[in-house]
Amino acid sequence: MKVLNQKITERYAIYNGDSCEVIKNIDDDSVDFSVFSPPFSSLYTYSNSDRDMGNCRDDDEFYTHFCFLIRELYRIIKPGRLIAFHCMNLPTSKTNDGYIGIRDFRGNLIKMFQEEGFIYHSEVCIWKDPVVAMQRTKALGLLYKQLKKDSAMSRQGIADYLVIMRKPGNNPDPVTHTPDDFPCDLWQKYASPVWMDINQSKTLQKTSAREEKDEKHICPLQLDVIERAINLWTNPGDIVFTPFMGIGSEVYQALLMGRRGIGIELKESYFNQAVLNCEQAINENKQISLFDDGE
Repeated sequence: MKVLNQKITERYAIYNGDSCEVIKNIDDDSVDFSVFSPPFSSLYTYSNSDRDMGNCRDDDEFYTHFCFLIRELYRIIKPGRLIAFHCMNLPTSKTNDGYIGIRDFRGNLIKMFQEEGFIYHSEVCIWKDPVVAMQRTKALGLLYKQLKKDSAMSRQGIADYLVIMRKPGNNPDPVTHTPDDFPCDLWQKYASPVWMDINQSKTLQKTSAREEKDEKHICPLQLDVIERAINLWTNPGDIVFTPFMGIGSEVYQALLMGRRGIGIELKESYFNQAVLNCEQAINENKQISLFDDGE
């Protein structure tokens, strides 16, 4: 499968195609940082394409496909630099799995990255409102009435995680900060093992100039999460890569923060929206620069 479409500028390069194929064109040890939210196995259906990793019969099939991408990620990331992936553990159901419980999707992904040579660097748990989750999913374990029936089936909400993996080796371009750009109180906030203040609704879908009739990305990654990761683990001008670009959240935020971006997206409608969002970020960054110059 060739690249179906692309948009390449001095600041970013985004491609409409299969990430497992397009990533092969990226040079070894050339990417400074990668942040993305992979398909959650077969939990969501993003498209009807056989190449979509979300269209898998089961977890084993997804893991087999995802392994190919992890190997390529290891190849393109610079030594000593990081990959941050957003995930959650996955609920099971009697219909699909024969029991009600949770699959350790996070743990399986960590193991896969380790098997390809990555070091398990760190992680942060991202709080989610269980009431919102209950209203959206109607999960039996979150229903208040379940306490009256049998609270042995009651459970906590399923948190999000940002898991960080490091490629072994010495970092050729150290990421440095000063007290002015990264004060101590900000570091203490970032260093917390649980981020309680992520705005779940602050996504590109809500902030970009999109029409109501535009197709919606099912679950774009929160901009707060992307911003913190880029702020902590990259330098200005660094290349930020995402193999699952969607409508462009990671590249958009990278451009807004003075970094460069590379993204790959299989679905054409998402890619087209990502182009618009990346151009919006470029324009917003120019406006911020002009404002700063005028101070």
